[in-house]
Amino acid sequence: MTPAERLSVKIFADGADLAGMVDMYRKPYISGFTTNPTLMNKAGIRDYRTFARQVLDAIPDRPISFEVFSDEFVDMERQATEIASWGPNVYVKIPVTNTRREPAYELVHRLSQAGVKVNVTALMTLSQVRAVVDAVSGGVPSCISVFAGRIADTGRDPVPIMAAAVELLKMAPGAELIWASPRELLNVLQADAIGCHIITVTNDILKKLALVGKNLDDYSLETVTMFFDDATKAGFTL
Repeated sequence: MTPAERLSVKIFADGADLAGMVDMYRKPYISGFTTNPTLMNKAGIRDYRTFARQVLDAIPDRPISFEVFSDEFVDMERQATEIASWGPNVYVKIPVTNTRREPAYELVHRLSQAGVKVNVTALMTLSQVRAVVDAVSGGVPSCISVFAGRIADTGRDPVPIMAAAVELLKMAPGAELIWASPRELLNVLQADAIGCHIITVTNDILKKLALVGKNLDDYSLETVTMFFDDATKAGFTL
């Protein structure tokens, strides 16, 4: 078994490059996919529907999250309903608030009860997690994305927060917790250790999976060799 296949946490590939997504789809340890407007913009995507249709044609049988992009709840609901209609494997990402700090809990509740599989995104506090758990309880399957990486960026340890979130989600058996925005491969192992259901991982971090358990003496020697080889290639002299 590969290191990824030994994990209990499900790995979702995070990105908006169609070729990269298709490449990840070929890997059996990739259980699903997520994207967002920022990733799509960086990838140069300008036709939202066309991109989504291409992705769903290529990846018809694993969960994929597409995000609404309106700032008004009425229009978010309209967009969510359309996005959800694109396929049974589609989850609709709903931001936990709009840009005016107005919570989206009522919208999330309506959508979940109406049969839209939501992925509530950009959470960073346990109070937000509690409110979203209440909103999706009794609804269709859903995901709750806590941005652990951004929490870590503020100097806070995300592990206790994520572990507490795992416990909170026991109140909503149909919901899965996503460890979002990881910063390093260690986060995958941390998410697995606390029983987090899903972690979203970018391709650059996924490439490091082969390093799990690597002998550190060997890794040290490889690093020294890299420095020596690069100095030789550069032709440095003193």
